[in-house]
Amino acid sequence: MKHLVRIFFCLCCASFLGSQVSWAQDMFIYPTKGQSAEQQDRDKWECRSWATNQTKFDPYNLPKAPTRGPAPPPQGGLVRGAGRGAALGAVGGAIAGDAGKGAAAGAAMGGMFGVMRRNDQIRQMQYEEEQQTAQIAGEYHQKRSEWTRALSACLQGRGYTVQ
Repeated sequence: MKHLVRIFFCLCCASFLGSQVSWAQDMFIYPTKGQSAEQQDRDKWECRSWATNQTKFDPYNLPKAPTRGPAPPPQGGLVRGAGRGAALGAVGGAIAGDAGKGAAAGAAMGGMFGVMRRNDQIRQMQYEEEQQTAQIAGEYHQKRSEWTRALSACLQGRGYTVQ
């Protein structure tokens, strides 16, 4: 979970800082028809609004964290595994003539396997969170690219060279 929060925080910070400053700095905008500084500012903001309406995306609105929240980590791997192992060990020990030793050995092995299973489940949950974060980041960057293309088209239509 900490890893997910760290990745998402970095993504949001980079996106926020980037969108606040670089939506116009990612490109060079040159007025080819002698537009005044005031006209350039007005055109940039009108084109920003137009690009947002066309793409249904605004780089100022950062991706939201998943709303359902992560599931709590699996509980009881050690205890549950030890209980199951003890039961199986007692049966095996009874057959061999010493149910107590069989139960103890089974509890130890079952506890170990229970912890291993719980750790596998935790790793799987972390992997799924990382995949979800990567998907959110990919979608954001794709939409931002489309928005930037729309902004560029608008500015070119108003007499600017955009690179």
